[in-house]
Amino acid sequence: MKIWKEVQLTTDSGEQRSAIAPLIISASRSTDVPAFHTEWLINRLKKGYVCWNNPFKRTNPQYISFQEARLFVFWSKNPKPMFGHLPFLNELGLNYYFQYTLNNYEEEGFEPNVPPLASRIDTFIRLSEMIGKEKVIWRFDPLLLTDQLTVAVLLTRIRELGNQLIRFTDKLVFSFADILSYQKVRSNLIRETSCYNESTIHLAEFTFDQKIEFAEGIHKILKEWLKINPDFRIATCAEDIDLEKYQISHNKCIDDALIEKLFPNDQKLMDLIGVKPQDQLLFDEAIPVKKPNLKDKGQRKACGCMISKDIGSYNTCNHLCVYCYANTSPDVVRKNLQELKPDSESILHNT
Repeated sequence: MKIWKEVQLTTDSGEQRSAIAPLIISASRSTDVPAFHTEWLINRLKKGYVCWNNPFKRTNPQYISFQEARLFVFWSKNPKPMFGHLPFLNELGLNYYFQYTLNNYEEEGFEPNVPPLASRIDTFIRLSEMIGKEKVIWRFDPLLLTDQLTVAVLLTRIRELGNQLIRFTDKLVFSFADILSYQKVRSNLIRETSCYNESTIHLAEFTFDQKIEFAEGIHKILKEWLKINPDFRIATCAEDIDLEKYQISHNKCIDDALIEKLFPNDQKLMDLIGVKPQDQLLFDEAIPVKKPNLKDKGQRKACGCMISKDIGSYNTCNHLCVYCYANTSPDVVRKNLQELKPDSESILHNT
């Protein structure tokens, strides 16, 4: 079944191309668009489309029109470069919210090129004050263990961060590291982490007991935070484990319930997720509402996200986090960054 409308567009070179016109744009699971590609994105919004290169089918580019776009979901560790452009998004009538990953791995050096922690906290608070706390979702993701970085240490760091962020967000999302399932991540860790040694550094998945230990600890912290922000919630990202007894739900990063809450007056989005206008509900109370199944089948089985269209490119994020699944190596990223052009159709033509 085709979800998105198909349209015709004229490319920068004057060619006529078929394109899809999604309502929801993901920017992006593949790279940090706000941190490194804001100028490119604004240029493409003005042009009205992007060209996306499938990393697994590089000779078959896909054109994506912004003609029908109603929502951008931004994923970032440094959205500060977007601040000056948010009024432009507002002028275009676009809705948006941010998935803001704010970890504290400074001591370990796992995120070598992110801004200092204090700066990232300040950026988080400023963004929340600009667009509203419900539109800035805090991710401490992934949770990583080493011999020194224990569950107790992680909980301490999260509490310290949360005490500063609790008034500026309504949700914390986390996941347990799934490092050894990704060959690129495994290779990056071996190459970039000088202390990496499988016999002493616990970078494999959390054990079940460690997951429960973390859930119990974060639940105790949640009780403290709820006294400050009663709307605050905690959720896991793409995790099978049931932690509901600890008030930890399964998250949807691209979330129909959140979309309904934030943008109830955007009728195209409401039609997509199967929400009827309020005046129609008055006459249809006896008719059960069947919501459409909008799960994104391109994501992992445990991922709860609804459909969207990602416009990012692998190997173009200069944060160079050692656990990243989207970068092959720092050398590849550096080479690609030298070739980027902010006026090109896609972030990177050869991904």
